[in-house]
Amino acid sequence: MTSLLHRRALGSALVACAILSMSACGSPSGPAASSCQGDARPLVIATGNATGVYAALGDVLAGQITASTPMKATAIQTGSTLRNVQQLSSGEYDVAFAQADSAADAVRGQGVFAEPQKLRALARVYSDYVHVVATKSSGIKTMADFRGKRISTGSSSSGTELIAGRLLTAAGLDPKRDVTAQSLDLVATVAAIKAGSIDGFVWSGGLPTGGVADLFASSGAQLDLVDASGLLASLQKINSVYAAGTIPAGVYGTAADVPAIEIPNLLVVRDDFPANDACAITKTLLEKKADLVKAVPAATGIDPRTALDTAPLELNPGSHTAIAQLTTG
Repeated sequence: MTSLLHRRALGSALVACAILSMSACGSPSGPAASSCQGDARPLVIATGNATGVYAALGDVLAGQITASTPMKATAIQTGSTLRNVQQLSSGEYDVAFAQADSAADAVRGQGVFAEPQKLRALARVYSDYVHVVATKSSGIKTMADFRGKRISTGSSSSGTELIAGRLLTAAGLDPKRDVTAQSLDLVATVAAIKAGSIDGFVWSGGLPTGGVADLFASSGAQLDLVDASGLLASLQKINSVYAAGTIPAGVYGTAADVPAIEIPNLLVVRDDFPANDACAITKTLLEKKADLVKAVPAATGIDPRTALDTAPLELNPGSHTAIAQLTTG
């Protein structure tokens, strides 16, 4: 919690810094946005699994960008955060949703990234919460109890797969030998739980995630949300972006709130993305929050006070401009 408060305080300080003197505070190099309108161009946004928050939020955001700017935005459903980042870097997408831990690996040249990727952020958007779900019949109460069990670790090369592997390792398990892991997307994971072909799964997503909510609505009496928050300290040794969070009881109808691990989500672009377009997208994201929340409750996490908190990714200078305009207007 201390690290989370530190990051929020840092985000607030950066907002003030941008307002008072962006150059004095060491804003990213490159030209600032000359306006905040954006240019007439197609814009492809990489989102995520069909029943996840990325896909739902990305679709609504694309509509708002198209309605509010000269850009014509299209949201594309994808299978994984890591692939989002890889294909963003290669030029297949213009903007991508990404979990902060995956984005951190990318800019540092760690994990699946052989060399540092040249990326910047448009904004911190909202937080994902790591869901660990198990059938009551499996007897699983902790991550360590997955030993010898069947578990879905998310789509191959996804942010969910990344955090699932780190959780299992932190619990003293070898993801390749101590569990029977299946790389299933969320739709297939829900089907497998209902069919009894897996004992549990890990999912990283916003609150509520539609696919998980539907599962608990139909089968909640046979399921447990497992508290994996005791592994947070081990995860923070890998990456400081991990923080303590809570999945409230009302989200999925559980008997009580469940402690969870929180991961920030970012909108990510290449480092040469035009500042003018970045300004327009970031401004739309923040100004149209109410419309986004109507469609996707997780969008309540969008906040100009924390939008700058994108470390270790630097913010696009156009996004600095948009946030400064909104917080001083």
